[in-house]
Amino acid sequence: MQTTTLSFTNFHNHGELFANMLRARRELFIVHNKWNLPEAMGMEYDQYDTPASRWVVVHDELGKVLAGNRLTPTTTKCGIYTYMIRDAQRGLLDTIPSHLLYEEAPVAETVWESSRLFVAHDVPASMRRRVHAKLVMEIGNAARRLGARSALTLLNANWPRWAGRVGVDMTAMGPVLEIDGINNQVVSMDFSQNLH
Repeated sequence: MQTTTLSFTNFHNHGELFANMLRARRELFIVHNKWNLPEAMGMEYDQYDTPASRWVVVHDELGKVLAGNRLTPTTTKCGIYTYMIRDAQRGLLDTIPSHLLYEEAPVAETVWESSRLFVAHDVPASMRRRVHAKLVMEIGNAARRLGARSALTLLNANWPRWAGRVGVDMTAMGPVLEIDGINNQVVSMDFSQNLH
């Protein structure tokens, strides 16, 4: 099991890995979860997949994607869009309620957004915990390399059950909200300390 942090500057070094990650996102989010999201050529994408973002991918030696995540700076801006959580709060996204945060969404160089976090649907149950832990550990490593001390993320509200197992301090930043029949919550992941 390997981890790679992708960017627009290093895609060419990793063959089909970026496309495979977008294909895995489509398989989980569109095919399995039945979310109404943009897709093209068998890949899921949205307005936040820009050169400002980075993508953390857990994969095998052949490039099969096991898990992934997108990191976006909270300082980014592209047209009317900034980052997903802030844009939802600003009422720009009709699929996420605007009251998802207790306070105004941060805009700071040391805070990034973690979005599209997933473990591929076909990862065996016996491997899921290890794959998830590897993903979260590499998200923390990548975030720190990018200068982030924390990352906001919209997660399944069951996060308190597993946060300790992956060694990240998490704090609720908004209320539990039902989105597409699943309870979700915005959480801040603290990456200012080393992960264990």
